[in-house]
Amino acid sequence: MAVGKEIRSKIASIKNTQKITRAMEMVAASKMRKTQDRMRVTRPYSKKIGQIIAHLAHAKPEYKHSFLIERECRSVGMTVIASDRGLCGGLNANLFRQVLRKMKGLSDQQMNVRLYAVGQKGSVFFTGIGAKVICQVTHLGDSPSLQDILGVMKVMLDEYNEGKIDRLCIAYNEFVNTMTQRPTIKQLLPIHAEEIGGELPRLWDYIYEPDAREILDELLARYIESMTFQGLVENNACEQAARMVAMKSASDNAGKLIDELQLIYNKARQAAITQEISEIVAGAAAV
Repeated sequence: MAVGKEIRSKIASIKNTQKITRAMEMVAASKMRKTQDRMRVTRPYSKKIGQIIAHLAHAKPEYKHSFLIERECRSVGMTVIASDRGLCGGLNANLFRQVLRKMKGLSDQQMNVRLYAVGQKGSVFFTGIGAKVICQVTHLGDSPSLQDILGVMKVMLDEYNEGKIDRLCIAYNEFVNTMTQRPTIKQLLPIHAEEIGGELPRLWDYIYEPDAREILDELLARYIESMTFQGLVENNACEQAARMVAMKSASDNAGKLIDELQLIYNKARQAAITQEISEIVAGAAAV
């Protein structure tokens, strides 16, 4: 039964693959809980600093920071946060599709796009299609820290201050729930108060000590760091959730394939047994 032996070999191979996908599913589930806890801890800080910056954007200090000033846009910088590894379904592909759509819209408006890649998948993809990737950082691990992306943030802020880009955006996957991850593109600079703070019930100005320049320089830099790091944490939680779902789907599909192959094997085995009985009966009849 050469056919039966081949089918048994396929079943054994798929069972081994199923063991791997189940193990990866459990590992991703464990990591997902940790990344979700980390994400929930950082969200309130990002939300609060966003509200403060929104109020500052409406205030009338004696010093107007460059991050708050709208200027003619000729070049757009975009920080794309993706995962370092695959096997997470269409998570990265959906984000890249959204970024490419945005890039096309900007190109149609005669705007140049400069990319800053966080994560190996994003770096490889955009370099492969010939996009202009100014800087990149990869291999951040499962628990990235703010220090890991300070280099990228310095490059993109320097380019904004030097006028190489007139607008700065960030693209990442926003965590909604375990089954849903939403590709998101947000504008970081120049700051639009309505987008980051929503409707402001009342407005007020601040008293700055020692002076407005020093406070705003430090606070607005912290705001950019906070939003970029929040995007990284959100994307990390999305990665683990998407990987868990993808590995569960792979395990379920492997189980269905094993059942189908087992049925084919049983039919082939029954056919071989029936043929052998027929041959024995025919031989006995001939004698």
